[in-house]
Amino acid sequence: MTEISNAEQSTEPTDSSKRRVSYFYDAEIGNYHYGVGHPMKPHRVRITHNLIVNYGLHKKMEVFRPKPLSHTQMTRFHSDDYIDFLRNITLDTMANNKTQLQRFSVGEDCPVFDGMYEFCQTYTSGSIEGAARLNHNATDIVINWAGGLHHAKKSEASGFCYVNDCVLAILELLKQHQRVLYVDIDIHHGDGVEEAFYSTNRVMTASFHKFGDYFPGTGDVRDKGYGEGVNYAINFPLKDGMDDASYHSIFK
Repeated sequence: MTEISNAEQSTEPTDSSKRRVSYFYDAEIGNYHYGVGHPMKPHRVRITHNLIVNYGLHKKMEVFRPKPLSHTQMTRFHSDDYIDFLRNITLDTMANNKTQLQRFSVGEDCPVFDGMYEFCQTYTSGSIEGAARLNHNATDIVINWAGGLHHAKKSEASGFCYVNDCVLAILELLKQHQRVLYVDIDIHHGDGVEEAFYSTNRVMTASFHKFGDYFPGTGDVRDKGYGEGVNYAINFPLKDGMDDASYHSIFK
């Protein structure tokens, strides 16, 4: 792991009783665009960052700009041919690569757009570098609002997700820690992360999600893992009508 730089040190006085927070953000993230009408909008990350700055919260954190990931770092989970495809495909070459587009499930939900590969490098880097800081005891909490793209599979894009930064961050944590607990509170089931660690007891995945006629359609309460991973996949499927108080109670 390369040394993380470009930090803006907090102006707050150091207090050993305070939890150290590392915040990863790249100003370019808001420039990427999935396409007109697409519900995934990276610009929201920029809006969130502006709120953080205007409330002065950045002064209470160390702020880092993530460095672009290498091909090798991404293929710690994803297949080489899939990452090669993400790196080389462009809007101009789509017409000549229809077979690969279908093979890797890149299309309507996960479209090709300008800078797609660089977008993947940026959001994934924040998660991996954050995990490395946790491993080195350089921080207590890591925030990467651009990350959390939990649907991507080993050789397949899914649910607006191309590279699974969650899986790669967990693999980084496993370098230092014997076991990792992954808690997913997105409204969609964290299928990509669960699938990646379904047969191991080193990672427990816990997902709280809407279930039924809803993407991705996985995450049944009976799905508990396989082999050594039995009972290390926990699913809490929820129906419409869940309110804050009820959600808080089941989460606790």
